Amino acid sequence: MPATPARAAAFEILLRVDRDNSYASELLHSDRNAKLSPTDHGLATELVMGVLRWRSMLDERLASASSQKLDRLDLEVLTALRLGIYQLLFLSRVPARAAIFEAVELVKTARKRSAAPFVNAVLRKVAANQPDVFRGVQGATDAKMLAANSAHPAWLVDRWTERYGLVTTRQICAHDQSVPPTAIHVQDNQTADELAQAGIQLSPGLLLTGARRVPSGDVTKTRPYREGRATIQDETSQLVALLLGRGEKLLDCCAAPGSKTQLLARRNPQAKVFATDLHPHRARLLRELTDLPNIRVLAADARHLPFNPGFDRILADVPCSGTGTLARNPEIKWRLTLGDLFDLQSRQVAILRSVLAHLAPGGRLVYSTCSLEREENEVVVETILAEAREFKLVDCSPHLKQLQQPGELAWTDLDSLLSGPYLRTLPGVHPCDGFFAAIIERNS
Repeated sequence: MPATPARAAAFEILLRVDRDNSYASELLHSDRNAKLSPTDHGLATELVMGVLRWRSMLDERLASASSQKLDRLDLEVLTALRLGIYQLLFLSRVPARAAIFEAVELVKTARKRSAAPFVNAVLRKVAANQPDVFRGVQGATDAKMLAANSAHPAWLVDRWTERYGLVTTRQICAHDQSVPPTAIHVQDNQTADELAQAGIQLSPGLLLTGARRVPSGDVTKTRPYREGRATIQDETSQLVALLLGRGEKLLDCCAAPGSKTQLLARRNPQAKVFATDLHPHRARLLRELTDLPNIRVLAADARHLPFNPGFDRILADVPCSGTGTLARNPEIKWRLTLGDLFDLQSRQVAILRSVLAHLAPGGRLVYSTCSLEREENEVVVETILAEAREFKLVDCSPHLKQLQQPGELAWTDLDSLLSGPYLRTLPGVHPCDGFFAAIIERNS
């Protein structure tokens, strides 16, 4: 008997995440999984994200119950075991016998039939020795315990504890292990009303009044989403775009998937908005998703832009490690190494240097990442400003106040959004992903 559709889909996605370095969220929303019923898609999402969030803890439990070392197991066998133990430990609504049976069926389907008795034995042993409660994240008294209890790499937790303190790092880790809220940007109140009429449950944004949260409902199935009047976008991502202000000639130089581009184009309807992305297929997708007349999309490397200087507003939301988005992309924490930060930094410095050369006198650039790491944030900005005297760093505080005065910024504690002159949000501390942003202006 084959495994259920939800578990079969979760199994395939987890294999691709490991083998191909794919992103789980993209695979879950791919055409291949569109055929799943809403119930099956919900369970597949729970299984995939749960396994990725708690992988190190699952492996620890498996190792204690297995007669073989985990690194010697075939990936198909290890993945089936992870799926099985996640259900045993976290999904009380799933009977233990069903979780074990499904895991056995998965290895059989994957042509690893000889491993079926082993999988059955290991999961039965785990099921017979379930703890009553899990070790709490909030009970961790040092970085090592916190890393183990929250299923995070120790080197990341050590860094965050040193920089942000243990209390704040607990909040970050707890947020990373939770299901993040879905936030959207809506064009106007009429769009919000239309979504509500389509059965989408909405609640007010916590950071921005132009944002809405979606406790339930699939926004992607609605007309406003198809027409680009409602876009899925974290609230801090929206805030970064708002910091850019208004202009006549705008550039979004690392634009895909395009939510910031659309926000900028709607906010500046008379402006020319240019959006570029390094990858042609992503540029094509961006072009397909937006039909606003003032947007022009092209594939281009931000380090070698095919434009003449003269943009009065530039957004450089650069490729980064994504450590501020681990609740949405938990696979990142198992791939990232310290060396990756320096590789990314080199690329980020090159992008920032390139795009600043295209900024008009008196123009404004916003440099941003969804990273919590200093190497990708302050160090990049400080490196560039040290070599380019015609540019200056601008304090974000007055610009946040400008957004607060007309009521666009709902968050009242502005100081908590700032780290010196920079915008700095932390997951768990703020109701959003972790973002960094710096405003740089060219002297007139």
